[in-house]
Amino acid sequence: MLYYAVVFLVIAIVAAFFGFAGIAAGAASIAKILFVIFLVLFIVSLLYGYRRR
Repeated sequence: MLYYAVVFLVIAIVAAFFGFAGIAAGAASIAKILFVIFLVLFIVSLLYGYRRR
């Protein structure tokens, strides 16, 4: 999932460089959402792994 967040971030940067503001904003928002989901799942897995020990 982190891979997809980075991909959308790169798409947003490239689109912003070429002046496609709408596409850049959409890709950046998707990247933010995927990154937050990744962080939540990472923290949950850390807590669950710590709890099992």
